[in-house]
Amino acid sequence: MSALTIQWNEAGKEKTQTIYEQQRNTKNPGTVRIGRDPSRCDIVLSDPTVSGLHVEIFFNLQQFLIRNLRPSNPPLVDGKQLTQGEQPLKQGSIIFLGQTQVKVIAVFISEASSVPPTVLSGPPVNKPNAPHTPVGHQPTPFHQHSYGLQCPRCQRVSTLDYLNIGCKWCGTSLAAAASVLMAPENQE
Repeated sequence: MSALTIQWNEAGKEKTQTIYEQQRNTKNPGTVRIGRDPSRCDIVLSDPTVSGLHVEIFFNLQQFLIRNLRPSNPPLVDGKQLTQGEQPLKQGSIIFLGQTQVKVIAVFISEASSVPPTVLSGPPVNKPNAPHTPVGHQPTPFHQHSYGLQCPRCQRVSTLDYLNIGCKWCGTSLAAAASVLMAPENQE
């Protein structure tokens, strides 16, 4: 059975998750969705620069692909913005969801399909002593990018400093706000 394993840091702890070719019992069967919203995502990241529903990973035509689900906050995959469509993933691929880096640490493509699993491989596992997989290039630095939180009420975009305060224009809580990539000319 084909599988892809990703790794990221959450609250200072290294986490991994394996995704299988025909994932079932997920929010959207056949895909694994990643984002900040636990009601819509199978892998939940707490970083406020990650959108509520950011990307999905799925298996098609003997490869794992990533699809952007948030056009206003596109992921960077191997240094390039994925604004629409899908992009194949390979071992060593680096994905930035907002400012969270997700690494593809293993890809196994099976010659024959087998019975799909009924659940994800389990909750993310902390592996503090896991070996680091070297990557051929460093991703594009993020200091030139800026993220904001789009108010669900007035649709204006505030900086991340307002996450715990609320929208600076209408006062609405930004806890469930969408994370958006701000154009350099719109940064305060």
